[in-house]
Amino acid sequence: MKTRLFSVVATLTMVAASLSGCGNSNSTKKASSSSSSAKKTAVTSGASKTEYSSMSDLKSKYDVVVVGAGGAGMSAALAAKEKGLKPVILEKMPVAGGNTLKASSGMNASETSVQKKDGIKDSNDKFYDETLKGGHGTNDKKMLRFFVDHSASAVDWLDGMGIKLTNLTITGGMSVKRTHRPADGSAVGGYLVNGLLKNVKKNNIPIYVNADVTKINEKSGKVDGVKVTFNQDKTKTISSKAVIVTTGGFGASKAMIKKYRPDLAKYVTTNQEGSTGDGIKMITALGGYTVGMDKIQIHPTVFQKPPYLVGEAVRGEGGILINKNGQRFTNEMGTRDVVSAAINKQDGKYAYVLFDGGVKDRVKAINQYQKKKMVVGADSLDALAKKLDVPAAKLNATVKTWNQDVKNKKDSQYKRTTGMDNQLKTPKYYAIKIAPGIHYTMGGVKINPQTEVLKKSGETIPGLYAAGEVTGGLHGDNRIGGNSVAEIVIFGRQAGTQVAKYVK
Repeated sequence: MKTRLFSVVATLTMVAASLSGCGNSNSTKKASSSSSSAKKTAVTSGASKTEYSSMSDLKSKYDVVVVGAGGAGMSAALAAKEKGLKPVILEKMPVAGGNTLKASSGMNASETSVQKKDGIKDSNDKFYDETLKGGHGTNDKKMLRFFVDHSASAVDWLDGMGIKLTNLTITGGMSVKRTHRPADGSAVGGYLVNGLLKNVKKNNIPIYVNADVTKINEKSGKVDGVKVTFNQDKTKTISSKAVIVTTGGFGASKAMIKKYRPDLAKYVTTNQEGSTGDGIKMITALGGYTVGMDKIQIHPTVFQKPPYLVGEAVRGEGGILINKNGQRFTNEMGTRDVVSAAINKQDGKYAYVLFDGGVKDRVKAINQYQKKKMVVGADSLDALAKKLDVPAAKLNATVKTWNQDVKNKKDSQYKRTTGMDNQLKTPKYYAIKIAPGIHYTMGGVKINPQTEVLKKSGETIPGLYAAGEVTGGLHGDNRIGGNSVAEIVIFGRQAGTQVAKYVK
């Protein structure tokens, strides 16, 4: 197969829910409509150096078309290939990865071999209950049950492809370490995308970028392919026995945010610019319906200019939040909606993520934050206080109290119970100024646990499947950190498996 090299320059503010970062992400302009977009977009991942398939090799017929080359799309294609199908992946952006590239903390899973090796006692039921609580009891319970029960096998599935998530941490709303990440503690997104891309290439699955699917076709009541635009103005109809939509959410669409949550219209977004709800629009045009479109998650720790997500792992590994007075004001490991609300109540509606050299060593993603000049560092708390313009005495008192609480294994102020394994006493000391930002859209098209797209009547649309942030219902009112990466792998894999059953 002929290939061409897509080299993307500068820094793509790590193209994700969950999931599915930031960058020039408020733009709804599609990369496929402008060759200059590729030059302006950069990526800190091997995705930018990947050899993608040449459009001259795009065939007119495949067993299944996968729309979207993020984590869910590549997982779906790999699972379909495992079952003997011939899939193709079409991606409108100039590089693969989508919001998955922006994922930082890790992938949640319960009862895994990694947990057992580390002596961590966990259960699918506990994972289920804590996710349901985090979603305020509004999660789709059938979807959630499938999700937790297949999380461990998803970690093993990745492991079998050389994608090893053997380092454990914890995120807000969880009671045990079930967030799986790369061995060195680095951000999960780039590592996962690179691993999936490697396997896509190894399995000879064609993957086309700058290939914008604009319509899902139907014939005799069944989905039978797509219409794709490429090279800015050329179009092609591709026939297939099924279509899997994995195009992500709509967190970068100002119009959709304003429509469903006008109160969030002025917030920055961590989403990559391709997250404009395209898949949702194409699916609803075929009779699919949406749920929870007003359920948009605000992430509490977002560096604002340019917007960039500060992953939950920084707090999970011992970081705390302080306000302009140098004082803690909430349980930092609460659910994202609660922590965001607490920050918005502070003077100026901002806060600082405070951490030390120990946290920095345990969370390799911080190196990326430093490269982006988001981090303020100093040799002592007094020096850091001066740089932040916060009262040094109060900052020292805050850290002293926190360290004593960690030693006592009891948060005397805000009843935090997790992420308290290490005191903040290893110079240097660091802080990142943050405020809430739009991070994830919990709403989307309705599917069942078999990833079949549903109509309002409950009927399926034959041949149409969806997975990832394009779907709605799994997370309820609020998504738990680490669940979006789990979702794209679990349900992406499920979509590929179920499509194989449908096609055969």
